[in-house]
Amino acid sequence: MPQNKINISRSIQNEILGNQNKNLELLKLKFPKLKIILRDEYLNIIGDQSNLDSFLKIWTLIKSHHSQFNSVSETILESIINEKYKFDFSKFNKKNIILYGNKGKVISARTINQYNMVKGVEKNDLLFAVGPAGSGKTYTAVAIAVKALKEKRVQKIILTRPAVEAGENLGFLPGDLKEKLDPYLQPLYDALVDMLPSQKLLDYLDEKIIQIAPLGFMRGRTLDNAFVILDEGQNTTENQLKMFLTRMGKSAKFIVTGDVTQIDLPKNQKSGLKKALNLFNDVKGIELVTLNEEDVVRHPLVKKIIKVFK
Repeated sequence: MPQNKINISRSIQNEILGNQNKNLELLKLKFPKLKIILRDEYLNIIGDQSNLDSFLKIWTLIKSHHSQFNSVSETILESIINEKYKFDFSKFNKKNIILYGNKGKVISARTINQYNMVKGVEKNDLLFAVGPAGSGKTYTAVAIAVKALKEKRVQKIILTRPAVEAGENLGFLPGDLKEKLDPYLQPLYDALVDMLPSQKLLDYLDEKIIQIAPLGFMRGRTLDNAFVILDEGQNTTENQLKMFLTRMGKSAKFIVTGDVTQIDLPKNQKSGLKKALNLFNDVKGIELVTLNEEDVVRHPLVKKIIKVFK
């Protein structure tokens, strides 16, 4: 009986075979006619040559994915098994650098979907990036915008959020307008601090080359030669999102990020982002990128937390 022995060191077995060997069980379900046995550091596969060849073809993709990302989620494995996994590894590697940030920090697309965001904006003027917290959608979007500014492909960057938690009525908060807004917009500042020297960032903010403001401040503007990012897009109403998208002027790039599982709008208001994802699902010039737990690059527990709350 034909057989094949694959070496998998103990140090990476959990990354490839999954917690409690869940990925291994998926492979066994896919190939019921094969005998698949994990023994120490070897995976023994026994069966007819045709099934064995099919298994090895899938295993090649599994190993390729793992070599890039040091993990293979159940979602990825299922896409490989169901022949829906599509990725050109010749155009992607761990050093897929977007730009060199503050003090030479390397800012790169670290996952497939972050990479898809980078490539999607190159080809389209409007991109929607949706996914869970920690999947890098906002950080990647800001990196793409800073790169465009550095390369003089745009004249300014505009970052905005719908101030839903404060009902876009910030009067009851202490301080002047900037002091009221800064805590809410802090995640955008955090990303910029990684990518620009502090003095350069201050200069850009003073000169309004980089502008950070709540969504309400976008009304009535026409944004030309700008890279514009709407963060937390799930908290826009349908009218707000329409208002934002129609600000697009000449030579502008727009990115909308959000997580449709974390909508903070009142129950009587519908999320504009959810509607837009349906309306623009197949419109030329508009790219939709969906990120998932595979893209989370925070603490390893974050991936587990996302799965639990699905």
